[in-house]
Amino acid sequence: MYQNILVALDGSSSSKRALKEAVGLAALMKGVVHPLYVVDKTPLFSYAGYYDPITFIDAVRKTGRSALAEAERACAGAGVKCRAELVETNNLSDDVASAVLRHANQAHAELLVMGTHGRRGVRRLVIGSVAEQVMRFARCPVLLIREEDKHESVAG
Repeated sequence: MYQNILVALDGSSSSKRALKEAVGLAALMKGVVHPLYVVDKTPLFSYAGYYDPITFIDAVRKTGRSALAEAERACAGAGVKCRAELVETNNLSDDVASAVLRHANQAHAELLVMGTHGRRGVRRLVIGSVAEQVMRFARCPVLLIREEDKHESVAG
């Protein structure tokens, strides 16, 4: 059913759960997983603070490469083809959601999988939601994986 599955990663527990789900689906359908990590450079365009922007962006890239290496290991362990990619936002008007959507189109994704942090109310309004923006504008189905609730009990 889904041959090209894009999974957006950000290093969070919900994105790790999304990766697991994407790999499982790809294994069942003999599909390809396209792990994607977006380096958001937009804060650098407007920030005139006291840190070295080169050091900051290098650290974010390193985190992204680590998340993608983890994705490649998960795919290899499941016998699933993997095409990992690290991309960067282009300018002040670009954002993570736009970069994810752009890459999903380029990869001909038939399913987009990503984690959501489950923010509600004012926090969601103030912070915004990458997952919500992706869901609104995606040209393919989107599977959102919720961050595990620390208060959930497991019946067993």
